[in-house]
Parts: sequence; C-alpha cells; structure tokens
Amino acid sequence: MRDYYTIKINLPGGIVSPGYLKDILTAAWSSGIRKVRFGARQQLLLTVHYEVVRFIEKDLQKLNINYELNTEKHPNIISSYCGEEVFRTGQWLGNNEYHSVLDSFDYQPELKINISDSNQSFTPFFTGNLNFVSSPEPQYWYLYIRLKESNNLFRWPELIYTNEVGRLAKVLENCMIHQQCQSAESLYEAVKNETTYISIPATQELELPSFSLPYYEGFNRYESRTWLGLYRRDELFSVEFLIDLCLLCLKTRVGELCVTPWRSLIIKGIEDSHRTLWSNILGKHNINVRHAANELAWQTEDHTVEGTQLKDYLIRYIEKNDTRTFGLCFGIQTRKKSEVFGSVLVRKRSVISFAQLSLLSVYDIYYTENFNPNSRKHILFQKGLFKIHLPWQLERLCRQFNNRRNFENAEIIHIEEEVKDELSLTVLAYQCPNCMTIYHPAYGDELNNIPAGTFFESLPEEYYCSTCGTEKDELVEIELPATNLI
Repeated sequence: MRDYYTIKINLPGGIVSPGYLKDILTAAWSSGIRKVRFGARQQLLLTVHYEVVRFIEKDLQKLNINYELNTEKHPNIISSYCGEEVFRTGQWLGNNEYHSVLDSFDYQPELKINISDSNQSFTPFFTGNLNFVSSPEPQYWYLYIRLKESNNLFRWPELIYTNEVGRLAKVLENCMIHQQCQSAESLYEAVKNETTYISIPATQELELPSFSLPYYEGFNRYESRTWLGLYRRDELFSVEFLIDLCLLCLKTRVGELCVTPWRSLIIKGIEDSHRTLWSNILGKHNINVRHAANELAWQTEDHTVEGTQLKDYLIRYIEKNDTRTFGLCFGIQTRKKSEVFGSVLVRKRSVISFAQLSLLSVYDIYYTENFNPNSRKHILFQKGLFKIHLPWQLERLCRQFNNRRNFENAEIIHIEEEVKDELSLTVLAYQCPNCMTIYHPAYGDELNNIPAGTFFESLPEEYYCSTCGTEKDELVEIELPATNLI
C-alpha cells in the first residue's frame, strides 16, 4: 500500500473564486493537510496520507467538488486569462470572451485543451492536444491540433467562433479518442460528417510574438489598481496563508484568483485603499515577493522533489556566476513522457537500471528551434552529462543564445568625437532599487496623483513607487545629467 495519494482538482482556465477555494482548503486543513501546490496546467494538487484519504474525499463530495485520485483522466483546460489586463493582450479578447469560451464546455475533457491570446508569451500555446489561439478577427479562434502521443501540429482550415469552441472540442475529442482518427484529413472529414458549426476560412497564418517572460511577482500597478503575483521557491503554499488570502479577497470584493502555469498565483483588482491589508497578510505569513527574475523562468513536473532540488541547484550556479538568462525559460524532466514548457530542457535519462529502479542516470540538454519554447522541435545540445557538469553546460548554452541574438540584432554604430561641456549640470532624483523607476520632482508622479514641482521631502509618508509599490524610505537618491530629463 502506498503511503501518500495525490488529489487533483481542476480549475478551468486557471480561474477560481475565493469562496470555492476556501471551501477546498478548509476541508484540506480538517484532514491535516498543511501545504498544497499548483500544477503546470493550473490545477490544485493535494498530497494526502492514506489514513485520511477517505475523510477528505467525503468532505469534497459533500461540497460537490470534482476531483481525481491518483489519475490524470481529465487534464485541466488552461488559458492565458491569468495575464489578461496585467500583461500585453489582444484588441478584442477580454474577460467576457474567456468566460464565454470556458462556459461553452459542458463536459470534462479527456484531451489537453489550451485557450491562448495570440499577443502574449506568458502561457504556452501548443502544450495541449486542442490549442485555440485568438485570431485578428474578433470572436474567432485558430485551432491547432496535436494528436495524442505526437509532437506534430496541424492547423484547422477554419477559424472557430467563440461560442462554438466547447461544442467543437467535444466532437473532436470523440473523433480522436473513440473513432481513432489518426490524420488531419480523416479527423476533418469525421467532424464535418458529425456536426456543423459557425466558422470562417483561416486565410492568414498565425503570427506569434517573440518570447519574453514578464516579471510576474510582487505588487505591480496597472491602470488605477494593483495586481499581486505570488511565487514560492519550493512550489508549496501554506494552507493557512491561502485561507487568509481567500478571506481577504472576500472582504475586499476581489472576485477571482488566477493560477499560472509557473505554479504561481496572480490576484488582480486590488484597490489602493486595501493595499495595506495585502501587505499585512504577506508580513503575517512571512511571504517574500521579490525573487530574482531568472528564478521565475523555470518549470518542473508536478509532484517532483527531485526536479525542484535540481532547479535550485542550477539556479544557485546561475546567480553566483551572474549568467544572463533573459529571453529564455527552462524546463526539467525527470520522468519519461512528462511534459514541461521551456526553450531549454534538461532531461534525466537512466543508463543502468534494475527492476525499474534506476542505478545510474545522466542528463541531456536540449533547446527548442530558434529558442522558442512554443516550438515542438527539440535540438540536442549536450548528451550524457553528470549532474556536476550541468551548470557549466547550461551557461555555455545561455552564452550561445546571447551571442546569436547579438548577431541577429547587430547594428553599425559610428562613434563621433564626444563634445564636452565646460560645465556639467546634474539634478537630484530618487530611484526605486527594485524596479529602477525614477521619481523626479520636476515631473511629479501622475499615477500617484503627485503634481509636477513636488519636492521629494514634501511627498506624503505613505507614498510608494508607482510601478512596484516599494515604500518611500527605500528610494535611493541619485544624480542625473540634467539633459537626461529634459
């Protein structure tokens, strides 16, 4: 008998209401669960000791909460909704459209389904079997299909109307699983014979943005409000903290929490008047919200202590050697047939095993075509490495990527003789040490309603950085050439 079981609760689109999550967490707490984690497909994962499994199952059934115990029959529908508004988004895709798509699913899919905004790079596009990507045509979606056990993508010849996404996905799933359609042609023919749906011809190719992972942790301003990103180094969230977080959401009328594929949380719509309450709850539970950007760009498999430990080992080397990783994201695979999102992949491979027990393992390093994490083509960089050799080889690959990018973006620069002023004028300004935003008295701070001409000493004590929320007394005095701010 195994000692621990895994309970998986799907959160469609990575969206969960505070009340719903609080009910689950309260049941978990009653069963002795103190920490939970979120999965790469935006689901909630509970590790439960066998002695209490029957108790928490009973509580979840009373709450009418769908769950799976040690199975993966129903992968979660994932979406880029978590980045809506706070990161770059499309012209027509908004909250209502995401909810319309998710509401069109009247069944639990057995295939992996992705719902993505074509203008973002925060969530993966093609890790699903059915990948719906927004098109330039309002309310219409591209559909890219990846057959099971395959890395080959093919584009559906039509754009699908928003309200038809769920119904068409159900028909596609039936054809792919039960009718066993194994080619694009047979699948298209089978669907056309079974149903009709609203669509228009797909006459343009999908254009995706270049990959750049936005910084998704801490307090950040957008429009007139704030969003908060929460990441945990060990990927574990305290149940007690999450319950307090849900209660604060209910108190301050924050209607949704968003789970990201990076196993983090994003809370949107925090009002300025409630900012102190959110800071207090982070302090109460000792939650750090300013990890290095290169640490946030890693993804491991669900429930892998080994993968998490290897990630920490590699990150320490990268930080110590000040290696530039901008524009890259990393995935670690320790199990066969698992899938992680990354432009650089570290895969564990057993070379000597006995009775399914690995006695000697090595690691292979791959990178995706053009270092695009959404590419399905993986290129071998180094093979058969021991753990001790991994950090240096990863640094080599990072340098190769940066050299390639520099070459592609190279410009001819003509150096002119510098004209020196007889008198060099400087001005005093104040810079945030976390996000490098500068406060200059001559311009004030429009986002914080500080008029131009307000001296730093005259700012209210509760003033904070308009970009990341750093307190006033942490801003650093700097000197700038006067011409920089003219």
